[in-house]
Amino acid sequence: MSSIYRIITAFLLFFIFMIGDHPSAKADEYDAQRSAMVAEQLMRRGITNAQVLRAMGTVPRHRFVPKRFEALAYGDHPLPIGYDQTISQPYIVALMTDLLDIRPGRRVLEIGTGSGYQAAILAEMGAEVYSIEIIPELGQGAQKILASLGYQKAKVKIGDGYLGWPEAAPFDAIIVTCSPHKIPEPLKNQLAEGGRLVIPVGDRFTQNLVRLTKKEGRIIEEKVVDVLFVPMVDEKGKKY
Repeated sequence: MSSIYRIITAFLLFFIFMIGDHPSAKADEYDAQRSAMVAEQLMRRGITNAQVLRAMGTVPRHRFVPKRFEALAYGDHPLPIGYDQTISQPYIVALMTDLLDIRPGRRVLEIGTGSGYQAAILAEMGAEVYSIEIIPELGQGAQKILASLGYQKAKVKIGDGYLGWPEAAPFDAIIVTCSPHKIPEPLKNQLAEGGRLVIPVGDRFTQNLVRLTKKEGRIIEEKVVDVLFVPMVDEKGKKY
């Protein structure tokens, strides 16, 4: 290899390296990945709700995963976020959000804050979000990220999600991102008339995503799809 070729090659590699590390280049890359995620993972699977698609295309998902997984943030899969918890696959986030029928100003309860990504999607859609996380480190971390992104209407508290948030009830929608063996009665009771509750129900490896709708005081239940979520546990780690 000639010396001039080595110089040119070294220059090009240095240039590519510098562009790749430049914040604006990274931002452009994440914007492109987010757009591809919406088109290829959501729209192709039948998500047509414009507000859901807009929120999924706006919220920076890479901010809600550990640094070492940022490059994988927009992939078609869940990712670990520590403490044996995960951030859900983008399609599942979009599907569950779509099932809630979110509109601006609606009061939404989320059980299982995790990294805060689902709460950010709901807040981006104009909802007033109340989110409960049982793991203090996750809840505190999520609150910081949400605040740094300007989602001030997303409130996070540390506690047992099975019990809900009675002092803030009733809720127009409730979303649960962990799986109990049966639907918690406190959550049913905190659902407003006409409200919807979306929740995975079952054991560790056999779960159904279920939507409940409260109409004239009655609960109408419908199965949506098979899913796999982490179990719902109490403050001692016992599964519900």
